[in-house]
Amino acid sequence: MTEGASMPGQFERIAEIEDPFELLRAATERLAEAQQEVTELSRLRRRLIQDLHAQGMSYAQIAEKAGLSRGRIHQIRHTGPAPEAAFLGVGTVTIATPLRHDQVKDRPVLSLDDMATGQALEQLVRSFDMQAASDHVTVDGRIDLNRPNLVVVCGPAMSEAMRTAYDTDPVIRWEHPEPGLWLLTDTRTGESYRSGQEMDPQQPMDIAYLGRLPRPDGKGTFLAIGGIHPQGSRGVAHLLNGEIASLWGQVGSERFSALVRTVYDPDTTEPQRCELITPVYRHDQD
Repeated sequence: MTEGASMPGQFERIAEIEDPFELLRAATERLAEAQQEVTELSRLRRRLIQDLHAQGMSYAQIAEKAGLSRGRIHQIRHTGPAPEAAFLGVGTVTIATPLRHDQVKDRPVLSLDDMATGQALEQLVRSFDMQAASDHVTVDGRIDLNRPNLVVVCGPAMSEAMRTAYDTDPVIRWEHPEPGLWLLTDTRTGESYRSGQEMDPQQPMDIAYLGRLPRPDGKGTFLAIGGIHPQGSRGVAHLLNGEIASLWGQVGSERFSALVRTVYDPDTTEPQRCELITPVYRHDQD
């Protein structure tokens, strides 16, 4: 069956369902899938035009080669889903944040900063007309990393799975020289960074990791965000909201890593200034 013939086939299969509630459910699910496919095809089309134009082709040349009008090419180029959304994934993006054990209530809880980070990332996903789903790293550190379109907000201290994933990074290294102290080291420069909470005097500043790492099953990658403290992760989400197009232009969907410094309000922990403090290292160039 050709791709063009697949849609009628699926419609006919759904239309033959006799149970009205099963039919309603199947039709709703298929409609959501079709809408997502339209969004991703529109995004792909816009990115292709941008790439061809960046390579030196005029819009008139692109239009002639594609068999479209120049006006249509301009319309596609300036409207529709932004291609940089693919930095987060394609389709439904899952945001996983870490649960912590509340000793007073004796149950798993989500810290306010981690909650804010998850919400900011979900809002970013939805701003690109994509679906966002939420998940958690369990209190004992369990998380399934072998999933597409996954963003995990968690450092190495809370999850062995994440610690193992971070160890695959050829440039940025997490170090734990003494109890209660974590450092992030740029092995290219040899410089190590610590959180302002471990400085004397203390400063309302944190350092965080941002990168795309390989899945354990070798069948893809996932986006990893890990502050030395939760305020750092929150700063990365803030940075992505303003810099995702630039990051996408530098690394696309390839593996990479960088460090982010966040200065935050000491009373509200709201990010005030977020900046990259290392180059954006592409791992395929190492």
